Amino acid sequence: MFQLGKTLVSEDIIQKDFVCNLSACKGACCVEGDAGAPLDSDEIKILEDIYPKVKPYLRKEGISAIEDQGTHVTSDFGELETPLIDGADCAYVIMENNMALCGIEKAYNDGKIAFRKPVSCHLYPIRVKDYSEFSAINYDKWEVCDDACSLGKELQVPIYRFVKDALIRKFGEDWYKQLEQVAKQYLNK
Repeated sequence: MFQLGKTLVSEDIIQKDFVCNLSACKGACCVEGDAGAPLDSDEIKILEDIYPKVKPYLRKEGISAIEDQGTHVTSDFGELETPLIDGADCAYVIMENNMALCGIEKAYNDGKIAFRKPVSCHLYPIRVKDYSEFSAINYDKWEVCDDACSLGKELQVPIYRFVKDALIRKFGEDWYKQLEQVAKQYLNK
């Protein structure tokens, strides 16, 4: 681990390679697991506001889940998350060409909304855990992403570069420049 301002960053995000390989995984990270995507508190109002514009993109099961549970839920641990369809798929998932994709991101790509998707989804495979004095930034290794690790290794793209835009979105351009300097020094050892 190393420290950048008020963040503790795992060396894995510099050492490990990763490039999403949707043709291999079919978007499994959006439909597997036992919880919705983590949400920042400021994303709650955004999801409520954009829902009418995102709704036409969603599957009927997703619409039902959102209308039953709300645009977000609070887990048993007090964490904010996207709702799930019957405890499985994220309610915002759409299916295209037998692939799970994000309905929010589809609306964004079509210019209907200005919000790309929850930052936790944009950051994946990085997970951020906020504490009172700092945030911990870690690589979330999950076997559904083994093909992404292989592709990242083949293309020689470290995790921090793969999620560059998301890291800048979350922590800012200056923070990312500091991360690049640390990575350069670390890799030149």
